[in-house]
Amino acid sequence: MAVKDTVTDLIRPLVDELGYELVEVTYKKEYGNMTLTIFIDCDKDGGVGLDDCEKVSRAVETVLDEADPTGGQAYHLNVSSPGLDRPIKTERDFNKKKGTKVEALFYAPKDGAKRIEGVLVGWSEEQVTLEVKGKAKQIDKKDIAVLRPVIEF
Repeated sequence: MAVKDTVTDLIRPLVDELGYELVEVTYKKEYGNMTLTIFIDCDKDGGVGLDDCEKVSRAVETVLDEADPTGGQAYHLNVSSPGLDRPIKTERDFNKKKGTKVEALFYAPKDGAKRIEGVLVGWSEEQVTLEVKGKAKQIDKKDIAVLRPVIEF
């Protein structure tokens, strides 16, 4: 099993118990060192802050040290928020972002465009529905490379 999958299985119950959502775990080389990054989210106003990241980091350190999911290989542990432009991937993400403006980036041009913006109005196992210029547009999920919120300043 891959390190990220092992870590996900190990820490998900602990992260849930602390009141956070485990969004994603990555394990990759960054700046010459292996980095294990744990992305968390929560529903509180203001989202995830530094205190939240520290709390989760302290809680998972012991579990990871005992389980040694990297087989003794050194790594940097990083706990982070997925950010405002977090890609929309899970049902929970869809529920949170329904009714907001999003952009879909395509693997290959669709109707001559590599991206489209619209309001997220629906989804299913296979499709996402956006309202674009007052009209519903259904897009196959398999054609979408990234679906993320539009951040307007």
